[in-house]
Amino acid sequence: MTSWLHKYGYPSLHCVLLCVVLAANIIVGSSHSGERVCSSPPVSSCSECLRRGPQCAWCFEAGFLDGAEVGERCDLVGNLARRGCGLEFIEHPEVMVEVNATTSSTQVSPGEITLTLRPGAEASVIVAVQQLERYPVDLYYLVDVSASMQENLDQLKTVGVALSHRMREHSSDLRLGFGSFVDKPVSPYINVHPSKINNPCSDYEVKCRPAHGFHHVLSMTANMSEFTRIIKRQRISGNMDTPEGGLDAMLQATVCQGEVGWRGEAKRLLLLMTDQPSHLALDSRLAGIVTPHDGLCHLENNVYMESTTMDHPSLGLLAEKLLENHIYSLFAVEQLQYQWYEELVRLLPGSNLLFQAPKLIDVVVDAYKRLLSVVQVSVSVEDRAFSRFLVSVSPLCPEGSVSHDNRSCSNVQPNQTVYFNITIGLHSCPDDDDDDVVQVFVRPVGYNESSIIKVHSRCRCHCGPDWHCHDDTTYQSTCGEVTPDTDRNNQDMNNRDMHTHTPDLDPEHTHTRPHTHTPDLDPEHTPTRPHTHGPEWSRQCRAEGSGVDCNGRGVCVCGKCVCERNSLGTVYGQYCQMDDYSCPYQHGLLCGGRGMCVSGDCVCEEGWTGESCRCPVSTAICLSDNGLLCSGRGRCVCGRCVCDNHQYSGAFCERCPTCHSSCQSHWRCIDCHLSHGLSQREAGECNHTCIPLVGYVNDVTVLLGQVWRQCVYKKDNCYYRFHTALVSGNTLLHFNTQPECVSSRRYVGTFLSVCVLTFLPGLVMLAVLVLLLHRRSLPQGGATDQQYNPTGKDLSHVPKTNEKTVSYRRDRPPGPDRPMEMHITVPKMPLGEPWQ
Repeated sequence: MTSWLHKYGYPSLHCVLLCVVLAANIIVGSSHSGERVCSSPPVSSCSECLRRGPQCAWCFEAGFLDGAEVGERCDLVGNLARRGCGLEFIEHPEVMVEVNATTSSTQVSPGEITLTLRPGAEASVIVAVQQLERYPVDLYYLVDVSASMQENLDQLKTVGVALSHRMREHSSDLRLGFGSFVDKPVSPYINVHPSKINNPCSDYEVKCRPAHGFHHVLSMTANMSEFTRIIKRQRISGNMDTPEGGLDAMLQATVCQGEVGWRGEAKRLLLLMTDQPSHLALDSRLAGIVTPHDGLCHLENNVYMESTTMDHPSLGLLAEKLLENHIYSLFAVEQLQYQWYEELVRLLPGSNLLFQAPKLIDVVVDAYKRLLSVVQVSVSVEDRAFSRFLVSVSPLCPEGSVSHDNRSCSNVQPNQTVYFNITIGLHSCPDDDDDDVVQVFVRPVGYNESSIIKVHSRCRCHCGPDWHCHDDTTYQSTCGEVTPDTDRNNQDMNNRDMHTHTPDLDPEHTHTRPHTHTPDLDPEHTPTRPHTHGPEWSRQCRAEGSGVDCNGRGVCVCGKCVCERNSLGTVYGQYCQMDDYSCPYQHGLLCGGRGMCVSGDCVCEEGWTGESCRCPVSTAICLSDNGLLCSGRGRCVCGRCVCDNHQYSGAFCERCPTCHSSCQSHWRCIDCHLSHGLSQREAGECNHTCIPLVGYVNDVTVLLGQVWRQCVYKKDNCYYRFHTALVSGNTLLHFNTQPECVSSRRYVGTFLSVCVLTFLPGLVMLAVLVLLLHRRSLPQGGATDQQYNPTGKDLSHVPKTNEKTVSYRRDRPPGPDRPMEMHITVPKMPLGEPWQ
């Protein structure tokens, strides 16, 4: 147990550390208010008592406080002893810390620790991390080969051999690897013109390699000449946007362990060289890529094959993979991008940031020395139980080192040991209040070793060898059997959701995601409860036709069902067949408040039926005014009329908007009544042609305000008005006995009147318009001149072929005695005669 302390610790700390590892820091209230927390408000079971706090205990002695309430059994240990409860009958699980001395490691000790906690308790353990003097080193160069990185690529070609010589001062074994990246080879990150895909630098008459997401070029090798040869063969590429796909390539270089050749015993360094920021998660939506990264390796022939189908990884996923694979990440960037990456490295544990100085070898060596001088741990809880635990970390730095953010120690020298005090507290029990085992992983950042803490939660009461706690959830039967607690929901722990947690920057809580492994429960800490019923009693606990005791919702005790407790409601009944929560609701009431819930179905009270007891059995509510069920046109279903004919509607199928809408359908009936002179005595003879409910009225105004439709029937130049309506499902007809007749002479007079009134005003208006137009065409003087020719030409004068007549006309001749026209004859020059 103490061998690792003697090996790595200081003599002055031996006693302190040993006490911390072997003892738990249990928070026990000693005040008066702390005593009352166990008994107020009263509890009804031993498990509930344990959940009150680590100071509470339960007395399961049979004769303790006979006649008192069950809740009196829950109190502080001292109080129970003073009240007469023997110590052997007190259920008070203690916090325990056990160290597995059989597991050994070189850098992290101890390798395995077991804790036993109850709700509200805490325990502290010490994990020691030793910094060795000389580690094997694996250094992987991940280089941005876009066109702007040409100078940096040239500088890298001279690094291999010189770096190997420098690193011999700090490592006995150095191996180098190389990979390149640009960006996702899709639009809009690259130019997808056919001439630019194979040669992105065609505009500059330079031969470039195609853009790529990640290309693993050289696996880890100790041959520096081979590394230099590979670097010299590299060519630049090109893309369109400023950010590059550096994080995408980093994830592949991290998780592709076999392809890259990472060694398990070596310090692993991943150096990213770029002069631009990197794309982050969700940036790929610009290219229509929405599938999140799965965190797996997708290399085929050393080429990343899912670059065009998966999004860039999130920082949380990248941080998780760096921790899982024990990799330090270094970012060598230009000064312009230093601030951007400075914010980035804060979210990646074990990361460091440096400038791309001309002397790249010095930069890498200094970064390696700085990383080795910082010791930091990451603590992670299984995702299924993350919310139930509180974890805090406090480092104990060796002499000469400095604590940073209460999470790590810097300036740690070789062969020095850093101790981390890790406190783990259990907030609550699982949902089923059962005992379980949760693993907590303690991983020093950049180390290939870790420590595992197994936490056993004590949430159930064992109460001696017979599990008899004498509480409300345990029953002693006359047949000598004991039933266990039944207020538990047996759910499979493997069905719980897993949530990923990235490293927390809070110094008091450091959580990362561990391997998703669900440990098996330790048989030593998972006792078996006694059998609760025998086969002779089983038949009495089963309903007729059922093959399950108590309908699967309780346990059989001496032929009687003890129903389980459920957070949804109450389970009850002889066979636990009834409850108050699993049947249909109506208006917020189970079974509408008119029945009982039995085996998930409503058993309705007398006079009600239906799935939720919402339907009355009686059909009286469906009787119409005429005493017929749904007016004789439908069925009464669940207290409502369902009409047989879709034309009918209404609460009693009394309405039929289309049944009396056609006036023509009643013309035969009207004609029959007219042929009998509209006599009430002879109207009965028309029953075979129309309905018998026919009435005669002398004034149609008596029907106003009622639901009647007006129709007209023409016969012998007379119009007979009648009205039809649907009342209580019956069609009624009322005739107007006063017809409206019109003679043929009246038609002629009406026609002539319309013609006169239509055409005569038009003719008058036309004549007035013609006179107005003629008046406007006369001269202003009012006189007319018969010699005036409006065309200005004498049509009787025909000019000869060798002369041309030109006529001039005045618009306003000065008088009748002066000529209005002047004729000028111009002889024409014969054809072919020369001009003189």
